Amino acid sequence: MSGGKGCCGGCKVVGLLVGLGALNWGVIALAQVDLVAKLFGEMTTMTRVIYGIIGLAGLLKLVSFVKCCPCNKEGSCTPKS
Repeated sequence: MSGGKGCCGGCKVVGLLVGLGALNWGVIALAQVDLVAKLFGEMTTMTRVIYGIIGLAGLLKLVSFVKCCPCNKEGSCTPKS
């Protein structure tokens, strides 16, 4: 789940969600603006769902550091060329 070139679609989505979550935290740190809360409301159901999905993506990204993506048929965690 490296999210780079040669990865499966799921790995790319996880990488994108983790990146968006990181950008949101960066904006919170620099400008004290939570973009998710600003767009969807302060702790509405939609906001909580978005935070949950991004949190799950972060967890999958952490797991990818110790376990290869199941779609990788070669058994190696190196990106496909």
